[in-house]
Amino acid sequence: MDNASWAPNGLPAREYLLVMLTAAAATFLLTGLVRLLAFRVGAVAYPRQRDVHVKPMPRMGGVAMFGGVLVAMFLAANLPTLSRGFTYSNDISAVVIAGGLIVLVGALDDRFELDSLTKLAGQVTAAGILVLFGVQWFVFWVPWGGTDGNLGQLMVLGSNQGQLLTVLLVVAMINAMNFVDGLDGLASGIGLVSATATFVFCLAVLDRQNGDVNAYPPALIAAAVAGACMGFLPHNFQPAKIFMGDSGSMLIGLMLASATTSASGRMDYAHLNPTDTIALLSPLLVVAAVLFVPLLDLIMAVVRRTRAGKSPFHADKMHLHHRLLEIGHSQRRAVLLIYLWAAVIAFGAVSLTLFNAVVVAWVVGLGVLLAAIISVIPRMRTRADRESR
Repeated sequence: MDNASWAPNGLPAREYLLVMLTAAAATFLLTGLVRLLAFRVGAVAYPRQRDVHVKPMPRMGGVAMFGGVLVAMFLAANLPTLSRGFTYSNDISAVVIAGGLIVLVGALDDRFELDSLTKLAGQVTAAGILVLFGVQWFVFWVPWGGTDGNLGQLMVLGSNQGQLLTVLLVVAMINAMNFVDGLDGLASGIGLVSATATFVFCLAVLDRQNGDVNAYPPALIAAAVAGACMGFLPHNFQPAKIFMGDSGSMLIGLMLASATTSASGRMDYAHLNPTDTIALLSPLLVVAAVLFVPLLDLIMAVVRRTRAGKSPFHADKMHLHHRLLEIGHSQRRAVLLIYLWAAVIAFGAVSLTLFNAVVVAWVVGLGVLLAAIISVIPRMRTRADRESR
């Protein structure tokens, strides 16, 4: 390997932090302008029966978030250390182009409400751009077929297999983030938690590679999307002044998937293990956990409606945040509680690669117990009140 591809002073943590804060500041400033633009062009969400908000709300906040990402990437390209990561990899260019496309599709949906097939076509095209630039999975750990007492094995993916897996994971992550965007600050907060955890893992990967600049892009992507979420959250936390819309939720999903996919290509395949794979998939694990309860409810509802002869596709308040509101949590408390669940899962997954697994298991277990207790407190209070009457 060319000696020029090695970072001279270890991990550029301060440069990454500067990029993150720049993305946050730029997004925060741009969001006010985008809010005015959304009202002017008619990108406004009007309350529906299944919605939580009660008044018309501008959306298209993802445009401001993408602007923050672009400013952060421009800064990184002009920093002496991080700029070298652009020379040795096309990952950043791929994310910027794919991100621009997905934000355009999302902004059009925020304004005109595109049909699902059109949005899916845009998502697949954006994922295809990543693949064309070489951002894809090449090796994947699977939990079966282990030998010599090893748990699982590495599966080397062919070109078509890697491309297909990449497209599937990117599209799944985009739609998962879109699905959880239901309460003020929910998607931006989950995005911030997931991106920060991914950033920590990418720094660990960079450290394993002894500061090789070829491993710069994953951490840069994660830092940029974390900063964009951080800058948008003050405008979006309850009571929200603007929604991120599909333009924002799909951008977060794309960039999280891009960061983990890019990181997977920088792993030392000779030592890739189950914990690394769990950490790489931690953003997907977070949204999967947030989606598990509502998806289970949805499946049960579909069965009930089908048996009753009703349409299985009738809109319902089936999301996890709706369930927390029904239990008795306020909007803010429900969102903060989901933040807690997301942080336990995301940082727990990443910590497996950094610390002793037994210690991590105990800490995560305590975190899960704490989150579970907080989740049911309103219901316990209601039951106690009924018994005291």
